[in-house]
Amino acid sequence: MTTTGVMICGHGSRSEEAVSQFANLQKKLADRFPDYPVEYGFLEFATPIIRDGLDSLLKQGVDHILAVPGMLFSAGHVKNDIAAVLKQYESEHMDIGLKIEYARALDVDAKMLYAAEGRIAEAEAAAETNISREDTLLMVVGRGTSDPDANSNINKICRMLWEGMGYGWGEVCYSGVTFPLVAPGLEHAAKLGYKRIIVFPYFLFTGVLVGRIYSIADEIAAKFLDIEFVKAGYLNDHDSVIDTFEERVRGIMSGDNNMNCLMCKYREQIVGFEDHHGLPQESHHHHVEGIGTGDAEPYSHDHSHDDGHSHDHGHAPHPHADHPHGPGKRNPAAAE
Repeated sequence: MTTTGVMICGHGSRSEEAVSQFANLQKKLADRFPDYPVEYGFLEFATPIIRDGLDSLLKQGVDHILAVPGMLFSAGHVKNDIAAVLKQYESEHMDIGLKIEYARALDVDAKMLYAAEGRIAEAEAAAETNISREDTLLMVVGRGTSDPDANSNINKICRMLWEGMGYGWGEVCYSGVTFPLVAPGLEHAAKLGYKRIIVFPYFLFTGVLVGRIYSIADEIAAKFLDIEFVKAGYLNDHDSVIDTFEERVRGIMSGDNNMNCLMCKYREQIVGFEDHHGLPQESHHHHVEGIGTGDAEPYSHDHSHDDGHSHDHGHAPHPHADHPHGPGKRNPAAAE
């Protein structure tokens, strides 16, 4: 008899608040699946690591795991790192017939847009002044990756929120890896003549990067005192976010768990990213598993790697990392 469990695979953060918020996600998703054990783990910088969560499911008699990426888009962590960890773990437990099935990421989804609308509307309601949406610019801030397909999703989300909510204008910037970064993005936006700029981090949870986004917004606001800068909250545990996670898990059961690979740089030659086509898809995070919060010790790996690969947390580089508005020029730390 098959026993099924659910595994939520997160990125991890050095912020204990972010780790706590992710743990809350596990509790809320467990409420949606009362008949299944639900565990969670992180790829890096926090505990429990993904293997810990998988171990816990096995101890509860689970031999069929429905794994869902706790990340917004199908970039390198989802396509490579988490997938590699899950596949390795499954191969190590072939003797018990363990089966791990992997859900697609949250990506662009109508429910996620409603969650975003809710956070933005909350920020508007809390603002001190009454400025119309026609006089407001919406700045959607993405994490930023070296995957142009994932980066483009932020632009689509911005457009759908901008048009759907009736803002005067919409812009996109990123917290790192790609361009434009937050500071040049907001500096540009401030020159467009709008009375209010809403800065909305399209992030699941808090963390170092969200704090950095808000700090930069304050710095730019101090330079443009005639513009009201409003900082919207990140997505967190909005009911529509939990709805989307539930749908992704149930999608595995119905066979709706294939990622959209039409514009994946590893499978198709994409303008500017031709060198990434066909690169090995493997995890680069072994050395940072379980570090970053509290008194956690790094996970000790007993697995040897004979491929000569150096696990230096490296990824295929962005082809324009030295862009004038990008991480190499404006903020070297943001390239991480």
